[in-house]
Amino acid sequence: MRYLFTTVGLLRSVVFSLAFAGGAFGSFITFSDGGDDTTASIQPTVDAFRTALGNPNNGNAPGPLAAGRREINWDGGGPPNVDTSVAVGPLNAFLNTRGAQFTTPTPGTGFIQAPPSGGPQGGFETFFNNLTLDSIFGVFSPNRIFSPTNSNITDIGFFIPGTNGLDPATVSGFGAIFTDVDLANSTRIQFFGTSNNLLFDEFVPAGAGDKSFSFLGAIGDAAEQIFRVRITSGNAPIGPSAEAGGVDLVAMDDFLYSEPRGVPDSGSGLTLLGLAMVFLLFWHRRSLAVS
Repeated sequence: MRYLFTTVGLLRSVVFSLAFAGGAFGSFITFSDGGDDTTASIQPTVDAFRTALGNPNNGNAPGPLAAGRREINWDGGGPPNVDTSVAVGPLNAFLNTRGAQFTTPTPGTGFIQAPPSGGPQGGFETFFNNLTLDSIFGVFSPNRIFSPTNSNITDIGFFIPGTNGLDPATVSGFGAIFTDVDLANSTRIQFFGTSNNLLFDEFVPAGAGDKSFSFLGAIGDAAEQIFRVRITSGNAPIGPSAEAGGVDLVAMDDFLYSEPRGVPDSGSGLTLLGLAMVFLLFWHRRSLAVS
């Protein structure tokens, strides 16, 4: 069951999901918006989600901190970065500084941060050998966007910032900005708990045409601890082929999430090291899976 709250001039939709006894999902407040090709079309929803996560933006400060949030905008310290940055395998650039590690299951090979086109390496268009990408992908925060390579799945694990990935963590909320979501059921965000139990599963709203922006974020109550996030961006990996025949290619921009906190004691006897081993085992099994 859902209740829809609309605040004129602030949010297009904020959805509160009620938990059912014995059900898979917990209680989350969902911030959802599909806009046009202007950042202003979704900015109020993004700002409302920032406020709900809490201030300040903690940047690269070691944690855990009592309040605030973390953000990643893929722009390498801010504009005017137009370089193409490619990571093979897990992306650990934000593991120590902001407590997030990014992986993609087989056949995914890594991740790219780049402008849709241009720069010394040619951006998405050159990397993917697809000259249509600049015409469909917009940039929310200049100048780079983000995508897995050879995959449309991004998995995110959380750790205490400043511990080099040694202390697993959970977050209470996570949200992401997308560009060129054409279909209402092509792109989704899923949250998983410390037992790999599904906590949240929601589709990202479609935008209004090429270079449009969409946003989806959700915040759980005190009992909802998000150990892992999975993002499915579009219904096909970005590659050399243009969108046609129902194919929806989608890229990502800013990620926002609450301050990572230590994994709470569940009473199961698992130590933090044990949880880290479970996390690594999950990724090992995913890497052996055949898609």
